[in-house]
Amino acid sequence: MMQYEQAPIPLVLFPARGAVVSEPLGVVLLFVSWNFPISLTLDPAIGAISAGNTIVLKPSELAPKCSSVLANTIPRYLDPEAIKVVEGGQDVSEQLLQLKWDKIFFTGSPRVGRLIMSAAAKHLTPVTLELGGKCPTILDTLSSSYDLQVPNG
Repeated sequence: MMQYEQAPIPLVLFPARGAVVSEPLGVVLLFVSWNFPISLTLDPAIGAISAGNTIVLKPSELAPKCSSVLANTIPRYLDPEAIKVVEGGQDVSEQLLQLKWDKIFFTGSPRVGRLIMSAAAKHLTPVTLELGGKCPTILDTLSSSYDLQVPNG
């Protein structure tokens, strides 16, 4: 039986009832960035799996060693029916984007994000894009370790 949480309904909609039902989306395609290939893989993967989804993970071809580690480690220690790792280059990404997914998650550049959004639109697939972070940092200029925080030059 599906778990649900009652939700308030405005008086003008009486006698309607409201409920929030948590359901998995289905199969989620995760494109992983090259710059933090392990941590940027695990965060969205954990979220998708814990919500009851299965995932297809496409590591970046720009980090081939990490891609290989993920492809060899994930099926060994995690349920291979829940997580598949697909390695390859741009051609593999293009083939994956021709398929219908229940959700696509991408971390990377705005240019590639536009391509993914365009491909997803053909199937009306919802997309989460994490694009071009600027890596903001707060520096304590009053600290004695300021020179260690910001190298000269």
